[in-house]
Amino acid sequence: MNSSSLDAQQQLLHALYESHAADLERFVTRLTGDHKQAEDIIQEALFRAWQRPEVLARPEAAVRAWLFTVARNLVVDHWRSARNRHEIGTDQPPEESQTDATDRVLDSWLISEALSVLSAEHRQILLHGYYRSLSVREISAELGIPEGTVKSRMHYALRAMKLALQERGVTQ
Repeated sequence: MNSSSLDAQQQLLHALYESHAADLERFVTRLTGDHKQAEDIIQEALFRAWQRPEVLARPEAAVRAWLFTVARNLVVDHWRSARNRHEIGTDQPPEESQTDATDRVLDSWLISEALSVLSAEHRQILLHGYYRSLSVREISAELGIPEGTVKSRMHYALRAMKLALQERGVTQ
């Protein structure tokens, strides 16, 4: 498209805006109840008219009918969109969700109960290894027992703990 026909098309579009924008705005605002959305829809309708020069070449009444039809379809499309159905605008952000500590409390109660049925040696090894996160060498030094004994007790303590938890209904 050359420069002169583009200028002519823009002048025609400007005249179209001047002729129909006010009526379109009242029409779309009545459909949407939102002045800002109405402006956006009018702009989109006029943009679509600008993209289709054959529409601008029609008689004035046909162009007006086309613009109102496009505007109405844009409103309908907006109402049908997933964004409109699933998003709710608000001035206040939602409250931060609070996690329910019930599961954590019940789990700790269950583990505490299972630990209570273990032998003192096994309970001591598990508490040092898992709750205090000590290494085998550190546990060995603190309890004054060989590292091999720490490993052996840890192995049997975990087996006993697994059995104690299974007896309380905990499955893997």
